[in-house]
Amino acid sequence: MTQILVIEDEVTIQENTREVLEGYGFEVITADNGVVGIQLARSKVPDLILCDIMMPELDGYGVLMALRQDAITETIPVIFLTAKASRTDQRQGMDLGADDYLTKPFTAEELLGAISSRLERQLRLTQKYTDERQRVRQLKQESLQHQQKLQESQQLESLKTELLHKLSQDLRDPLSSINMAIHLLKQADSDVEREQYLTILQKECAREIQLLNEIANLQELLTPENTQLLQRFKLLNR
Repeated sequence: MTQILVIEDEVTIQENTREVLEGYGFEVITADNGVVGIQLARSKVPDLILCDIMMPELDGYGVLMALRQDAITETIPVIFLTAKASRTDQRQGMDLGADDYLTKPFTAEELLGAISSRLERQLRLTQKYTDERQRVRQLKQESLQHQQKLQESQQLESLKTELLHKLSQDLRDPLSSINMAIHLLKQADSDVEREQYLTILQKECAREIQLLNEIANLQELLTPENTQLLQRFKLLNR
């Protein structure tokens, strides 16, 4: 239920205003002066405030200044109720952050029209604020996802470099054996020796092919998802 705070020192106007508003389904709380009004605004945080200007202890302008300086109440719409309707008075109130003016005496239609207009405007502002917060939250999430993907990509590239370096070193060993076997094969004096060196060549060639196949398999294996899985089970160093 929409809650409205009425700050009005004239009992008759306060009660009449309460009666009209409650008749249209609003929840109404009242204050007889500005000091009590500020306290209720801070504790209840109503959806809208109707505030008289000419009051004892603290007038409507003082109430409005206090409300706008408090983070809890600064966005609550405030409609002034006043017998002072000069342009200067209205400008002073608007400069302090008033949302509207109602000049006494006012009709129930005028009161309800002003309240409806302010509440609709507040709803639009609240929705706009909510949408903006959602947009900022989404941008932050997308930024974090982008950073995570970038980190995974850099990590994956580092792992690929490390593994390819290791495979490069492993590929050199069979090549050394192959070169040595070819050299000895050329100097072999008997079929037995030649057969022995050919066996070495076949073995090292098979080993070289196996390493090359492992490189191809690793290219398919090293995806960001698999990299995380391998690291989780400590199958990779990083």
